[in-house]
Amino acid sequence: MDAYTTHMSLYTSDDAVLCRVFPTSLKGAALSWFTKLSPNSIDSFATLVAKFETQFATSRLHHLTSIALEGIRQEKGESLRIFVDRFSKVAMSIQNLSPDVAMHHMLTVLRPGPFADNLCMQPVDSLDELRKRAAKYMQLEELREFRNQEKKVR
Repeated sequence: MDAYTTHMSLYTSDDAVLCRVFPTSLKGAALSWFTKLSPNSIDSFATLVAKFETQFATSRLHHLTSIALEGIRQEKGESLRIFVDRFSKVAMSIQNLSPDVAMHHMLTVLRPGPFADNLCMQPVDSLDELRKRAAKYMQLEELREFRNQEKKVR
């Protein structure tokens, strides 16, 4: 529904048009549901949205909260890049997540090491600064890993 209304807002806000075009965005079970609606049962786009959301409420994505970040920890042996990617995917799926809350959670779940040590000695003021500094340490980790692989080959 969000994708449809966002797309259609580029062209019109006319209720009748929104209702008439809506079925062209559906397929499968949603289209089947729509075609079985009683004639004249939709008097506005708001009514259509309400009926659609009621019908498919269980299909809605569950909205995560910042509590979801509590379960994410940098695992032993996990590279900083993999951890940051994993953490970021969850953080991006949390609506209205405060950057300060995200930064706090990330700082508390890093495993001890050079990056965490650096952050203790030189704290960051923003999530963007944390990401920039993490990127430098990711490159350092990857360079070290590459050098270790080269030593093994020789």
